[in-house]
Amino acid sequence: MARRRIVVAGAGAMGASIAYHLALLGADDVVLCDVAEVASGATAKAMGGVRQQFSTEAEVRLAQASIAFFRELGAPFFFQVGYVFLATTEEGLARLRERAELQRGLGVPVEDVDAAEVDGLRTDDVLGAVTCREDGVASPPATARELVRRAAERGVDVREQTDAREVDGDVLVVACGPRSGELFDELPIRPLVRQLVDVGPVDGLPETLPMVVEEETTFHFRRRDAFLRLALREPTPRWSSDEVVDGTLVDDVRERLGRRYPAAADAPVDRAWAGLYDMTSDAHPIIGPLRDDVYVAAGFSGHGFMQSPAVGRAVAEELLELEPTFDLAPYRLDRFAADEVFPEELVL
Repeated sequence: MARRRIVVAGAGAMGASIAYHLALLGADDVVLCDVAEVASGATAKAMGGVRQQFSTEAEVRLAQASIAFFRELGAPFFFQVGYVFLATTEEGLARLRERAELQRGLGVPVEDVDAAEVDGLRTDDVLGAVTCREDGVASPPATARELVRRAAERGVDVREQTDAREVDGDVLVVACGPRSGELFDELPIRPLVRQLVDVGPVDGLPETLPMVVEEETTFHFRRRDAFLRLALREPTPRWSSDEVVDGTLVDDVRERLGRRYPAAADAPVDRAWAGLYDMTSDAHPIIGPLRDDVYVAAGFSGHGFMQSPAVGRAVAEELLELEPTFDLAPYRLDRFAADEVFPEELVL
């Protein structure tokens, strides 16, 4: 294959992983650009969960292929504390069990668990719970910066405050998250506002506290040092690029935390912020060529960070025409025109 200059647009987790894996696999002319700074967009505002517990095989496979990378990365970037999903209704429990059967069939070590094992958790209303102890939590911006550091060590030209479209190259890789649809109108990607809240400090938080997810409400929280980070899928989606905090939702998640984790009921709000998911209609990403000189890796619908190691390697292999280690066929843009969508249901 003739040498090509590959320009990656977006230095968040996805762009950083693509650039790093390109260099790792032998590409010697890669430019990684960001209109702002490294890890300053959606990656800087992400929850930081890393899970394999999805409702479709394709998403499970992407997450499976990424978990080994996170495990190898280790602390202080990744902490393998697990995910625990709680069900408080028979319907919710049935969904947990159905998904767990799919996940176990694909090799994910999901197991039933007594939710009372989680110190401090209120469980009197819990009918059942499942866990995957391989999963965990990470710092998205720190991880992205580490990947950029490794990429730069291998010769990647990192340019902040630079629009990738203004850099000469043979192939432009669009990995701009919620901004990707602005670059190319034909990409069916919409920004969705999501917000997070940090409360604390909370005394006595166990270091092994998992990500806790309520199946019926999608309320979930994780430990971050002496703080708890809270999130909830909003009842009314905010399709907008305006990253505005809704104070009523802040109050809502604090009340939910007080009920589910009573020790933190009176913890003060440390900060609240809003960010954007880059959503597609089926909540799966668009990965593949848009045309000969443009390649897309966007539309990850809130899952980009946790899937970035596998996607980064797979995209790099495809761009370098190497033997693929992962099948990207389900994620092509043409699935929408062909009515071959397969919605992912577990979007937190």
